[in-house]
Amino acid sequence: MFAWKKAAAVLLTTGLALAASPHAHAEDVTLNVWSHEADEDAKVAFRELAAKNLEAAHPGVHVKITWYEKNPLLAALKTALPAGQGPDVLYVEPDWTEYVEAGYLAPLDDLINWNNIEPWARAVWTHNGKTYGVPQEAYTNEIYYNKDMLKKLGIELPPNAQLTQSQFLDLVKQAKAAGITPIAQGVGDRPFPGAYILGEALLRKLGKDDYRQMWTGKLSFEDPRIVDVFKWTKELVDAGAYPKNFMTLKLGESHYYFYSKPGALMLPMGSWYTGRAFVPEDKGGQSKDFPLGVMQFPAMDGGACNQCKTSAVGASFAINAASKHKDVAAQLIDAMSTPEMGKRWIETIYLQTGIKADVKSFSGPYAAYFTELMERQKGADYFIGGPRDLTQGQCKDSFAQVMNSAFPGGLLPVDQAIKMMNAACFKG
Repeated sequence: MFAWKKAAAVLLTTGLALAASPHAHAEDVTLNVWSHEADEDAKVAFRELAAKNLEAAHPGVHVKITWYEKNPLLAALKTALPAGQGPDVLYVEPDWTEYVEAGYLAPLDDLINWNNIEPWARAVWTHNGKTYGVPQEAYTNEIYYNKDMLKKLGIELPPNAQLTQSQFLDLVKQAKAAGITPIAQGVGDRPFPGAYILGEALLRKLGKDDYRQMWTGKLSFEDPRIVDVFKWTKELVDAGAYPKNFMTLKLGESHYYFYSKPGALMLPMGSWYTGRAFVPEDKGGQSKDFPLGVMQFPAMDGGACNQCKTSAVGASFAINAASKHKDVAAQLIDAMSTPEMGKRWIETIYLQTGIKADVKSFSGPYAAYFTELMERQKGADYFIGGPRDLTQGQCKDSFAQVMNSAFPGGLLPVDQAIKMMNAACFKG
């Protein structure tokens, strides 16, 4: 299913109103794009290059990209889109389904060259038979770790880089006893990272079918297997797995905490970790000699699918339904989605993609990392989509409040966390 399993390939967006008159021609069009990831140099360069390529191929077309951090982008879109304004092309993520439901995004089925997009990645953006986004970024959930710290603790990973659940708990305890923060995680500005450990453990314990049933309201959180995973996660929390500032630590800060100051043993994160880590040190990136490793999430006792792991689509692009330049907007998205650009994405961002790309070898300063990342994909059985892609309404809210925040933050006992999730998600 994944083209990048062969080698490495699992995939833009001022408050200006839509410019140009209805009679504007391609040669005098200014295309407005609003994009997240302003602080990730490699992604900025990638999207700016696609814009330049479009401008070179179509003289008179001008692409203006306005760069945002995520929360300011969401605030700007919340104001602009309901007013029929905003950009022609916008950065989106698959769990932003409210934009599809409100009719703010244009169907792309007849606008985009889908021959360059992996079918599984397109399916993530298909709702009621129509496709509303083009996936650029794909990722897997991994545990990043400091190889030197692990060695100092006297721990050696097995060949498949997967500890058992008891070995992982022991590792957390050993790190804590040695004065090392076991897991650099924080939920200060995101509704998901605190649930990496718990969520991946549930996937492995339940297997793909029951895991989906749980998130879609067809399997009770009172299922003994689910309760067991919550109990194990509570043991990690009680052992001091997370930093004291877990509730306020922001996503970007957790990266820096892990590889710089004060330093931590592990950082569970999507493989888009590279966007913040692989930038110059003076811009907050990891040092060139940082001993980065990638391990699997632990195997659960009696797990139905310990080879399972989450793969999902992240950064994607859509076209504003109110845009007067949908054809030109589609040309920009196509310019970002050629096989050549897919190859460039892998080789410069070191991250999987939903663009079809054939990369047989890796080069550059982080080639060893990407090779190790691909090694961790061997034998994997992928579950497509994260909890926020699968949930809606109260269940999605409770995921953020309970599983992402209060429970790993040590504010809830197991029985109360189970009760709250069941009330929000289980449909009976």
